[in-house]
Amino acid sequence: MIPLSLAEVAQVTDALLAEVPDPAALITGPVVIDSREAGQGSLFAALPGTRTDGHEFAAAAVRAGAVAALATRPTGGPALIVPDVPAALGRLARAVVDRLPGLTVIGITGSAGKTTTKDLTAQLLETVAPTVAARDSFNNEIGHPLTVLRVTGRTRYLVSELAARGPGHITQLCQIAPPRLGAVLCVGHAHAGEFGGLEAIALAKGELPAALPPDGVAVLNADDHRVAAMAARTRARVVTFGRSAAAQVRADEVRSDEAGRAGFILVTPAGSAPVQLQLYGEHHVHNALAAAALVLQLDMPVADVAAGLCAAVARSRWRMEVTQLPDGVTVVNDAYNANPDSVRAAIAALAAMAHGRRGFAVLGHMTELGDDADRLHEQIGAQAAEAGLAGLIVVGEQAAPMLAGAKGVPGWRGELHHVPDAPAAVRTLQERLRDGDVVLVKASHSIHLERVALALTGEQPIDGAAGRGS
Repeated sequence: MIPLSLAEVAQVTDALLAEVPDPAALITGPVVIDSREAGQGSLFAALPGTRTDGHEFAAAAVRAGAVAALATRPTGGPALIVPDVPAALGRLARAVVDRLPGLTVIGITGSAGKTTTKDLTAQLLETVAPTVAARDSFNNEIGHPLTVLRVTGRTRYLVSELAARGPGHITQLCQIAPPRLGAVLCVGHAHAGEFGGLEAIALAKGELPAALPPDGVAVLNADDHRVAAMAARTRARVVTFGRSAAAQVRADEVRSDEAGRAGFILVTPAGSAPVQLQLYGEHHVHNALAAAALVLQLDMPVADVAAGLCAAVARSRWRMEVTQLPDGVTVVNDAYNANPDSVRAAIAALAAMAHGRRGFAVLGHMTELGDDADRLHEQIGAQAAEAGLAGLIVVGEQAAPMLAGAKGVPGWRGELHHVPDAPAAVRTLQERLRDGDVVLVKASHSIHLERVALALTGEQPIDGAAGRGS
């Protein structure tokens, strides 16, 4: 964060100073919400949690070096008192952005692929100039300003990931850090229950191109008609990406290697170059194209873009995270989150990775799908069977419609199991896995199905079950 005095922060956030001996004291470190991350010169933001209240840890943060706490009530130490801590973080982040005219803000949204595209874009830009990007999925009213507040006077690019749980959310995030470039990846069923359908989701995602300035660039997916239609909502110049011939930045000759990693020819108005991704799954082609389209608008040469994509790695955990175990089993932990579109992509990736080997999918509930939940879960079960998997393990009652979907596929001879929880899924797998098998684990984040993958790899035993790699 750029250095700011407590008095300056108070002015920006309309805060009252409490027990502050020196209003001129500078915040020079990061803004943190975990007292264990507090250090010299930091600012601790006290947030209420599901299990505890951040105000209870303000004193510990100050002892660790935090200059003060941003809080809604006195903390027994130096504090800036505000009515709403997340709102204050947003105002502070906007004030920082306004003081950095040389900063270029890039926004990325979509129903799937946001985190991977953000990570790819950041890795490309880091080769050019100091870049700050959201950690993991810091993409809401708390994570977004925390990301913005990591910028310094040297930062040239800020790559932000923008999520929405309803109309107006992306607009609010864009007001915190106004983007000059914005990419919309796709419109899918994620949060369809909360939004009320795909058209409502498209309206919400379209808030990003609508927020771009006339001298900005809207990067839109030409292969998704709802995204392509967003060109009518922006004042910015439009650049399209995709696999269709009409896309300005496109992929030709797409192929996958034996490990399920995609390669293609990157075709752009400025030239072409071959790309071989290190990421697993052909669905990452669109993510790579979006990242390429963004950085090409910042004058990065095509050859450098292609080389950067070839070198890029997965940075965020539990997103197609592949672990090869000593006994020959491959574990694909894609359990950070799930929606019908991302699960379909993951199943396709599993089928490509198995390629003559046995593939097992461990799938759990996909949340926030509304009235279509049962139908969409059933479709996923059918796709797992149609992919020719050796086994489908369905976890939890809410995911049960997947069973009917799989059973309805004629001729499928794979195993089908319905288990109550993650420990049962681990036991079911351990009884069946053998050398060369590939296992995919995926569900919505709240299901915590990553425990299955972590147990298999030995990273986190579950109910006494030993990992296969131990």
